[in-house]
Amino acid sequence: MAISVSARRIPMGVRTFSEFLEIATVGSSRSCRTVGSRERMKQSIRHLSSCGILMTRTPRVLCQQDFDSMAAISNNRSFISFTNKRKEYSERRILGYSMLEMYEVVSNVDEYKHFVPWCKKSQVIMKRAGHAKAQLEVGFPPVVERYTSMITNVRPHLVKAVCTDGKLFNHLETIWRFSPGIPGYPRTCTVDFSISFEFRSLLHSQLATVFFDEVVKQNVAAFERRAGKVFGPETRIPRELMFHEIHQT
Repeated sequence: MAISVSARRIPMGVRTFSEFLEIATVGSSRSCRTVGSRERMKQSIRHLSSCGILMTRTPRVLCQQDFDSMAAISNNRSFISFTNKRKEYSERRILGYSMLEMYEVVSNVDEYKHFVPWCKKSQVIMKRAGHAKAQLEVGFPPVVERYTSMITNVRPHLVKAVCTDGKLFNHLETIWRFSPGIPGYPRTCTVDFSISFEFRSLLHSQLATVFFDEVVKQNVAAFERRAGKVFGPETRIPRELMFHEIHQT
């Protein structure tokens, strides 16, 4: 999955998204300064007629730390109300490569680490007819997460990957479908790419908007560039015949 998010400086010793987000959400303490004049500090007196008691009441003077605390409470409420919603994205494009060429690029998971940005490791650990099992590592150093995918291949029509280990995701499924392209242009194909995902942790989900928006929106383009490196220049398609459609929920 391709990502083009600019890397941010991560504190030393941080190893997981959770640790990173916990550090990022901790506010720095500020000194409290006394505000107001003596007139504001004078006691106001009221008489409780029901029992004939004189009661003193001193108005509280708010300091900067109080305002910081109230802002933190507001932010925390917003954070807690976040729902770990499943996200879906799909894209359909006409590409100047054949169905078989695009299938070969997408099904070759071992090569992902060489051209998919932010993919640190991709290794097929089991393979049999029409199926494979792969381990992948994605992220930005030193924050790197790994997961396992079961892959189904139908040459040259389909590549489907489903996350199975459940350590990072409650659900992760990617589907590539390849169908004939433009009539009269044999070296073209229609690519349908879709992904649906849901993180297991709410802390991971806080990063999902930035992290996966960049992953999924540039995924097809990354594989198209890889096809150009492996198979050479793409077939030139007249602009009026180009097609690109995106859906996101």
